[in-house]
Amino acid sequence: MNDLRAILAQAGAEASAPCRIDMGGTLDLSTFHLPLRHLGPCTFNAALDMRTTVRLGPYSPGKIKIVSRGFESLEVDSALAPFSHPLGLIMAVAAYFQADGIQIEIDSTSPPRSALGGSSVAAVALIWAFAKALNRVGQAMPEHRAVALLAHAIEQSVAGVPCGIQDQLAAVYGGVNGWYWLAEPGGEMFQRREVVAPASCAEFSKHLLVAYCGVPHVSKDINGTWVREFLSGRQRIQWQQITDLSRQFIEAMAGGRYDEAVALMNRETDLRLAMTPEVLDDVGRPLAAAAREHGCAARFTGAGGGGCIWALGQTARIDALRPAWQQILSQRDEAKILDTAVDPIGIL
Repeated sequence: MNDLRAILAQAGAEASAPCRIDMGGTLDLSTFHLPLRHLGPCTFNAALDMRTTVRLGPYSPGKIKIVSRGFESLEVDSALAPFSHPLGLIMAVAAYFQADGIQIEIDSTSPPRSALGGSSVAAVALIWAFAKALNRVGQAMPEHRAVALLAHAIEQSVAGVPCGIQDQLAAVYGGVNGWYWLAEPGGEMFQRREVVAPASCAEFSKHLLVAYCGVPHVSKDINGTWVREFLSGRQRIQWQQITDLSRQFIEAMAGGRYDEAVALMNRETDLRLAMTPEVLDDVGRPLAAAAREHGCAARFTGAGGGGCIWALGQTARIDALRPAWQQILSQRDEAKILDTAVDPIGIL
């Protein structure tokens, strides 16, 4: 096994990856897309240029130190790192690489626990940083698909709940994509469809508005409700409808039919609200209402329940919506419109 501490003592390693907004999320959980496979379940997401950067360096032998904005710095024995800790996913990735005597610094430009896929993004960036370090001693860089699959496998192994893979895929590939959950036995798990070409991502960004509601989200609560209800046999019709809306949404976006996409996105949000009203909080609800008043769509990111809301619409309508959202967001500390755009690039 290569001595990562010795490798990093020669020079540190650094990697970064983007976060994402999404529509049709949750269908990336196998709990949902396996029984819905005949309907062609899929998820839309767009990577954002609020990147998470991971830096690796040497540290005291037998120890791992993690420094991350929004968390207290943590130093643990490398052999006894707790995977149940809020930074447990990072420690689990380090354990996979048998890291010892290293410092991991995580710098995320998105708000902590903002439902933009931050922890998954950090895991992807960390895997890529380890791969860069090991590449110096002759180990080949992994394929992008393999990075996403590894990050997902490690996260699901320590999360205690079913996990999707759309966050990792957006972080690895960047850009604007539709992800089709094939779940072929012994075959491909997913298929990527590029919805917006990299050269057109800047123009597409003008059709978006992303806001942080000022409070962190707790995805397990809402995701857990969706999983329990689905497993019980309830709400199956709603998830079939969400699957259909997601497929139509990707087609509309690929064709540049924004008004059609707006209508589809609002219908999907309504279905989610009917199942779990808490996906939108006291700030999210007026943000969504204002978006509709301006002819736009609005949707929570991830599993909602705090975190971020994003809007989609014709550029003139998005421009008109911005001051209305700013007025709503001014009523809560930390809430704000995020200065962000679509990032056509994945891991670096």
